[in-house]
Amino acid sequence: MKDGFWYRVSLRVVPFIFVWLTCIWFFTCRIQTHGQIYRDQIDARLAPAVASFWHYTILFIFYFMRKDDAVAMVSGSKDGEYISRVANKMGHATVRGSRKKGGLQAIKSLIRYMRAGQNAAIVADGSQGPARVVQAGSIVLASRTGAPVLPMLWSCNRYKRFDSWDGTALPLPFSKIDFFYGEPLFVPQKIQSDEIEKYRMILENRLNDLYTKAWALHGKIEH
Repeated sequence: MKDGFWYRVSLRVVPFIFVWLTCIWFFTCRIQTHGQIYRDQIDARLAPAVASFWHYTILFIFYFMRKDDAVAMVSGSKDGEYISRVANKMGHATVRGSRKKGGLQAIKSLIRYMRAGQNAAIVADGSQGPARVVQAGSIVLASRTGAPVLPMLWSCNRYKRFDSWDGTALPLPFSKIDFFYGEPLFVPQKIQSDEIEKYRMILENRLNDLYTKAWALHGKIEH
């Protein structure tokens, strides 16, 4: 068999338990939203946008955005299957791919979804990093669809940081979470490779400036 029995069982059980538990878990937290004016600008357009965020934020981001209609790009790896199913249970469709495997096809799928009116969500630093270094996917997607990129991330006073390449973080129960929207980035249509790098750096700087601002609220320079 292609995948082991326990792996297949865990794919059914783990995402269900995780979503059920975190919905209760995060309900106990106090959440304050910053930069709502930027989200309002996006909503006023009545057109798709690209949500872009650092990988460390992903566990809470799917919960926070659970009422938004969006298609998320998720790694095509076996571990990515758990994330994909969690996203599905939170109400998000997914396409599978990463920089090293299936990324181009995933971007093409996202373009089709967006042209049909769906929002998109892309982890800015990808599924394997380096951490807090923007990859080009969100810029290419924005250029091909004319949709703005909306930066977002969160910080927290009490959280668990996991031993992973990005330091994936999970807010603890009864913690205070500060959620930030950043200034939308509008990318010219059909830009070439040199311009892609220019806008990639703009997005990276905006996300890192937002990161510094967010964690400074809790007396930290990083999570």
